[in-house]
Amino acid sequence: MPKTLPQYTVEVVEANTPTHGHGIRCEIGRHLNFDTAGLEAYCLADWDPRVYDAFVVAAAIQFCDHRKARRSTDWGRDFSLRIPVHDPDHWRSSPVSATLHDALTLLTGDRWNIEFLSRRTSAAPCRQTHFTIPNPSSVIIPFSDGLDSYAVAGLMRQEYGHNLTPVRLGSAPLPRHTTLCPCPPFASVPYRVSYGGQRAAETSSRSRGFRFALLSAIAAYLSKARIILVPESGQGALGHSLVLVGQAHPDYRNHPLFTDRMAAFVAALFGHQVSYVYPRLLHTKGETLTAFLDYFPDDRGWMQTRSCWQGARHVSVLGQRRQCGICAACLLRRMSVHASGRSEAPDTYIWEDLSAPTYSSGANPAFRNRQAKGSLYQYAIAGALHLDHLADLPQSAVNGPAFDRQVFLLSRSLGIGGDDTRGNLERMLRRHREEWKSFVDSLGPWSFLTQWVTGA
Repeated sequence: MPKTLPQYTVEVVEANTPTHGHGIRCEIGRHLNFDTAGLEAYCLADWDPRVYDAFVVAAAIQFCDHRKARRSTDWGRDFSLRIPVHDPDHWRSSPVSATLHDALTLLTGDRWNIEFLSRRTSAAPCRQTHFTIPNPSSVIIPFSDGLDSYAVAGLMRQEYGHNLTPVRLGSAPLPRHTTLCPCPPFASVPYRVSYGGQRAAETSSRSRGFRFALLSAIAAYLSKARIILVPESGQGALGHSLVLVGQAHPDYRNHPLFTDRMAAFVAALFGHQVSYVYPRLLHTKGETLTAFLDYFPDDRGWMQTRSCWQGARHVSVLGQRRQCGICAACLLRRMSVHASGRSEAPDTYIWEDLSAPTYSSGANPAFRNRQAKGSLYQYAIAGALHLDHLADLPQSAVNGPAFDRQVFLLSRSLGIGGDDTRGNLERMLRRHREEWKSFVDSLGPWSFLTQWVTGA
């Protein structure tokens, strides 16, 4: 018998349009807000309503994902979602609907029943902009605020030159530096989502992977590009599906299994074939940063990137936003910087000193939430143990079956032999182990982080 999950009905409606039932109202123009300049950044050719509708779908899925929190004892939720689109018959068609549901189920671990309705009014076409349409030989790369994104964009510029077209995934303006196009299209996310005057109730953000993959695919469709480069390095792409946490669904946001499904959805929706390619999948983040700095030894822009998962209201010291320095993403960044032989200013992070003997004393004294309790403390312990468990994975008999399954699935997805896949994955994990152990050793035996991972 299928498991009973908490059920939610969400109805996306146009402005001044009533809902059909008693579900959660999600209004276009109020909860899903479209930015004119952002939309125009995607208007490189004739108006295509499927592109606008795809943005609505992505925004609606984000609304659902963040609007209702997951239960502490069970991961999944059951969403019934209604969305108005310009061509409901196309969205209802088996190839489009089936591939969409397949991608979302794998990504989020939720059940989805998405119904497409006909719009009452057509969305106003945005004007075609002055951006030059990238040539068909262009290669798309999603560009966020992260370290991998920055470093891989620089590395891939050496291979693809000006055929490399970035798609902005962050909220701030696209940074201008020598490794990216000076005036690219796709320079901002064309919509933002709000939750009816309240903060997001769920922070796991699995839907972010759908948004990133879809924005990149739309850019590829509009520019007739066939290749989308995924900049994530091995630990970020594969780590959370290799080492599971509690009752959480495996995290496939940057995993080839998910992007394979997105490629099938994009082909069904737009009739355009794309391939998501991972140039650094079987390398560590430390190896990626080291390779970038070999090309750009004087570059300091990478220091301005952000890896932290925490929102600005959680990681500020005296009104200045920092990175926490203690979540899994920050710890992975810090060990990668250590592996590259570089360093960052202590005030990059709230937890300035990981060699401190206690968790609380490692943080800046002005940070109020430095006590060894609460969600940030739990994130810190979970992050350290995740990286430590990942380092021990090749030697773990308990995780052997999961590792074998990962090898099998990756081999099929990447189109390479199982023995080669296993060898490459084991090499990456051995390198991760070396980087992690070296980083922890550098903190000294009395570090609170060292004590966590050694069980002292």
